[in-house]
Amino acid sequence: MSDLDFYEVLGVSREASADEIRRAYKKLSRENHPDVKPDDKSAAEKFKRVQEAYSVLSDADKREQYDRYGAAFQQAGGPGGRQTHWAQSGGEGPIDLSDLFGGQMGGGGFDFGNIFGGAGRRPGGPQAQAWPRRGQDSTLLFDVPFYTAAEGGRQDLHLRHDNKTETISIKIPPGVNTGSKIRLSGKGQPGQFGGPAGDLLLNVRVAPHPWFRRDGDNLLLEAPISPAEAALGAKIEIPTLSDGTITLTIPPGTSSGTRLRVRGKGIPNQQSKERGDMMVDIKILVPKELTEETRSFYEQLARNSPQSPRDGLW
Repeated sequence: MSDLDFYEVLGVSREASADEIRRAYKKLSRENHPDVKPDDKSAAEKFKRVQEAYSVLSDADKREQYDRYGAAFQQAGGPGGRQTHWAQSGGEGPIDLSDLFGGQMGGGGFDFGNIFGGAGRRPGGPQAQAWPRRGQDSTLLFDVPFYTAAEGGRQDLHLRHDNKTETISIKIPPGVNTGSKIRLSGKGQPGQFGGPAGDLLLNVRVAPHPWFRRDGDNLLLEAPISPAEAALGAKIEIPTLSDGTITLTIPPGTSSGTRLRVRGKGIPNQQSKERGDMMVDIKILVPKELTEETRSFYEQLARNSPQSPRDGLW
């Protein structure tokens, strides 16, 4: 976790509502998106900070901890004074750790103590030499921003032990999702009598996105249109996760609830590497307040369209 003030990063007050935080995140993400400023390193760094800030402030529990303890909330004491480790941001698993760290990782759940009934000592009495025993495995929640989980990237993990903080940069492959597991060999509890340390199992949780939702390898997006656009047809601009904005054609006579498919704009599949689709759900929005001219138009439209859309439905 960085020492940045996440509220300053998003440009909101500490009393900001969830909606205000979401709007600020959307605005800053659009302004500093790599597709918008591909060669701007400062924009890329700001985009990364915005993702990090939103992954904390969009989660009510983590925001409460952050407000209470500040940037050190990952190391804040949990209930009963027990040390609680928080993972700052991070996939579909199991993930090959050679991809994560560029080297070979051991693992498994092999415990030497199980072989010897947990005694941990060689036969021969209390003074006999102790057998090396492997340390226990540990688990940790690991949060990853939506964009990083979908498109891949690197995410820092901060581990605290012996009053020191160790930072590990983990490579996140494209397409990871909530529920994925990452195994870090040798990062669990220390071994006994010279035995190896256990492993650390990271349980991945992907942060929500302000306008995209995920359904397997597909992305879901809700697109509002006007009654005129629905009746006459239109071309509208919609966002994508990786390719900026694109133009979507709305066919004439489109009803609210219609789902349009944009092929190849979803999330990469971890096995095939092929992208899923983006499903756009159309929602017709009617203005809440009408001018005299608009009201007159709708009244004329009602007179010229006497047939009810509910005729024959029930």
